[in-house]
Amino acid sequence: MIHKDSKIYIAGHRGLVGSAILRTLEDLGYTNIITRSHEELDLTNQEKVKSFFEIEKPEYVFLAAAKVGGIMANSKYPADFILNNLLIQNNIIQSSYENNVKKLLFLGSSCIYPKESLVPIKEEYLLSGKLEETNKPYAIAKIAGITLCQSFNKQYGTNYISVMPTNLYGSGDNFDLESSHVIPALIRKFDDAKKNNAENVVLWGSGNPMREFLYVDDLASACVFLMNSNSGIDLINIGYGSDVTISELANQIKDCVGYDGGVLWDSTKPDGTYRKLMDSSILNNLGWKPKVDLKTGLQMTYKWYKENNI
Repeated sequence: MIHKDSKIYIAGHRGLVGSAILRTLEDLGYTNIITRSHEELDLTNQEKVKSFFEIEKPEYVFLAAAKVGGIMANSKYPADFILNNLLIQNNIIQSSYENNVKKLLFLGSSCIYPKESLVPIKEEYLLSGKLEETNKPYAIAKIAGITLCQSFNKQYGTNYISVMPTNLYGSGDNFDLESSHVIPALIRKFDDAKKNNAENVVLWGSGNPMREFLYVDDLASACVFLMNSNSGIDLINIGYGSDVTISELANQIKDCVGYDGGVLWDSTKPDGTYRKLMDSSILNNLGWKPKVDLKTGLQMTYKWYKENNI
């Protein structure tokens, strides 16, 4: 169990996941949380990360820092996605070991699983098939991070766990159309269309693929739960438990935003993996379940967008 005054480092505290973990820890009364912005600490710089850990000596580490993005960003900057993520992971995990961190939680992604994986996706399906080409460099970096954590556990007896969240959304999301994921991109597109009285909104793909979505504060709750758990399991899925088609999602967001125009699908654009529903039964059996349904989560996310992006 993490004590309320234990020294906790959140890497990536300004990102979608890291900021939610920070909110959750503060709400639960943890009082000794350390953070550094990118300007204060470049996590791709080994010497700077090494020095930070030697000075601060955190007891617990949430490794939420990463270079992330949607299909467009992954396709445009593949070298950046694999290199930056490898550097961040390697530096933090190595420094955690060298400075006797009691427990580290590494944030992976559902994209680590094979493109043609059986559904729902179980943890044991890792490395059982080919990856989705559109985010292969990012996925390989995350697989390397998982393997690094497992290898340190095996060789040195460390307590490093890796969690694989499904598709995330929520307050603090990235709404830039060049680099955002599907929910913030759709919110931005429908809101822009509403403001401009556009007749239609054009969306990528066919609308037929299915996706599972988890509100980011639910993910943060699960991460804190697992950091306080002694399950002995080092790879755990975190999902909502059900999925929707991208077309259904678009209609929900269209209604949430209050856009009255039409939706056109550009089938010349890629769909990505057809279905990625996670099997989260291991986590559920440990005693954790999500609280925020998709409709409520979308309303909260759109509210945050309006308050912060007008």
